[in-house]
Amino acid sequence: MSKGKGFFGEFKKFILRGNVMDMAVGVIVGGAFTSIVTSLNKDILTPILGIFGGTDFSNLFVVLGEGEEAPILYYGNFITAVINFLITAFVIFCLVKALNALNEKLSRKKVEEEAPAAPTTKVCMYCKSEIAIDATRCPHCTSELND
Repeated sequence: MSKGKGFFGEFKKFILRGNVMDMAVGVIVGGAFTSIVTSLNKDILTPILGIFGGTDFSNLFVVLGEGEEAPILYYGNFITAVINFLITAFVIFCLVKALNALNEKLSRKKVEEEAPAAPTTKVCMYCKSEIAIDATRCPHCTSELND
């Protein structure tokens, strides 16, 4: 019985890991995004392309053979799917490019903020006291500093 509990315990640990949950959210958002791109293609781009080309891709097909039982090759649906893919790939490319640019800008700003300030003090080489960086004589041991 402990083997089963261990197996299910490991499975639960795997499922609740952050990257698995992130992947699940990504799949859900991707599904919603696919419906948006499909609508963009079907409801907006295909009619616009139809104006210029005079063709609606979804109506393109070839009947292979004769009779009512003849197979039909719907190559217009394939063209539509290819256009959907290209639009999706382009939009994802633009999103990733924008996110990378934003991330680079934020990391560059963070590096600038984290840049150490110029030192304002130094240590006297004789008495090891901390003194102003532009001092020419140590106020503690009165030694003359030659740097």
